[in-house]
Amino acid sequence: MTHVRHRQLIAATLTAVALVAGCQNGSETSPLSLKGLTETADGVPDDGASTCPLPYDIAEAAKTSGLDGRTGLGPVEDDDTPVATGEGGERAEPGEPLAENPGALVSCTFHIGQDDVHVHTIATRKPNAINYLAPVISPLTGTSIDESLAYISQAADAEAGEVDITSSGSVASVRLELDGQGDAALLVGAGQSGDTSLSRKQLENLTKELAGQVQ
Repeated sequence: MTHVRHRQLIAATLTAVALVAGCQNGSETSPLSLKGLTETADGVPDDGASTCPLPYDIAEAAKTSGLDGRTGLGPVEDDDTPVATGEGGERAEPGEPLAENPGALVSCTFHIGQDDVHVHTIATRKPNAINYLAPVISPLTGTSIDESLAYISQAADAEAGEVDITSSGSVASVRLELDGQGDAALLVGAGQSGDTSLSRKQLENLTKELAGQVQ
């Protein structure tokens, strides 16, 4: 699937998710804010970037989490997929979810050992930012969109700093603290279709470490 088709699929699914959700009740960095993340997302080229624009140190996070596999930017198998993409912000068209609830999504891909690690950072003006990450969960867990929405509903009720892990053990999310108004979340997926070498505890620790790096 090309990058353009991938973005179109995400945009289309985000709209569907918004409708469903609406029916359900290492240098010094600045604190994470809605404005700052939006500016970062706007700075990512339309065809993606070869580096992650957010201050994630995957090697340090892996080490602190007890993971000793080789780490690096991008997927394990280099297939010309961009390391980072940006959604929302200036790219949001009228009527799209991240225009209706203004916000931005920055997605970065790393690898640890033989696992691709997908790190999605999202912030929106109003809760719940995590709602808009449902489309990326299904491919990572191998579950249906309905199961992904059930997980999202649970994760949306979490307190800041509380990590929620999917039943597959391959995806974790945490609500982030923002400087100023808005709502934010971090979602980390290891492996693909629910197949990961990370234990639930390792994934939880990795998610906490990455959250600490970006806030």
